[in-house]
Amino acid sequence: MSLRYDMREEDNGTWTVFDVFTGFPVIVNERMMISMEIQEADEMVELLNILDQKKRRATTQ
Repeated sequence: MSLRYDMREEDNGTWTVFDVFTGFPVIVNERMMISMEIQEADEMVELLNILDQKKRRATTQ
C-alpha cells in the first residue's frame, strides 16, 4: 500500500506536509500544514499515514 502523505522542504527552510496524490498541502482542523519545523512535519506525516492506512484497510474488508 503506497503512502498518501509526505513532506517537502520549501525555499525558506520550512516544511510542508502534502498529499502525494494531489500535490496539495494537507489541511488539518482548518489549518494548512505549511511553514512547519521539520520534526513537527515528520510527526504529522507519520500520523496521517497511519490513519490513512487504517481507513483504507477498513474500506477494503
